[in-house]
Amino acid sequence: TGSGFGPLYLDYVLGITKAYTTRVGAGPFPTELFDEMGEHLAVKGNEVGTTTGRSRRCGWFDAVALRHAIQINSVSGICLTKLDVLDGLETVKVCIGYKTPNGEITRPPIGCDSYKNIEPIYAELPGWSESTFGLTTLAQLPENARAYIQFLEKQIEAPIDIISTGPDRVETIILRHPFDS
Repeated sequence: TGSGFGPLYLDYVLGITKAYTTRVGAGPFPTELFDEMGEHLAVKGNEVGTTTGRSRRCGWFDAVALRHAIQINSVSGICLTKLDVLDGLETVKVCIGYKTPNGEITRPPIGCDSYKNIEPIYAELPGWSESTFGLTTLAQLPENARAYIQFLEKQIEAPIDIISTGPDRVETIILRHPFDS
């Protein structure tokens, strides 16, 4: 675990992910956006590396990749950050599978070369025009934002326990506290 505690002594593992996907540097990124939407996410999400100053690559939420990461890392719950970056979008997409030359798959391919001929399969959800910035309860979120969160939970097969709605620590919705049993 790197924490000084053996994995048998951990009873809760919190995974942290953004409401969209980012990547720094080279490598496969099936949901990467090379258009105005990618630029929008980068600008609104302030997606610049803090030490290098390099722009992060941005794309739609990849539920396939996250579900795999959750499974192999025994993640108990998710903290979903930067939900407010999606405010004002007419539609929001989520990658739910990949199209390959041999058919559709719902698990990540093995090895970087396997990513060369895949295309994301998207579910398209209605966006929300209302602001989620700074909200602190689930009930305050727009209906479509709540539907997005519920859809993600089903796709990643894990609960979203914490939602960040802004950069300040108080701009957080805690649905299940990670330190409460």
